[in-house]
Amino acid sequence: MIVRIMGEGQLTLADSHFAELNKLDDELLAEMESGDGPGFRRTLTHLLDTVRELGEPLPDEALEPSELILPSPDATLEEVREMLSDDGLIPG
Repeated sequence: MIVRIMGEGQLTLADSHFAELNKLDDELLAEMESGDGPGFRRTLTHLLDTVRELGEPLPDEALEPSELILPSPDATLEEVREMLSDDGLIPG
């Protein structure tokens, strides 16, 4: 799957990593619902770091359609809330 981190670029990520990412996504959603700003920031950072660690960056000149778009590391709680679906940032 091709994942875009807004403001950074795209990575290819194996589907086998999505269980781990969904767990972080669930934590992020709970922190957003409770208004836990510090927890939200910590979990968003961990989620993006995990995607960077597990993914393979695509070359800058590659323009592939992204199947998943994640917020930038400096996104606010309100900006991320606007990006959410019922499943969170990561479907499933």
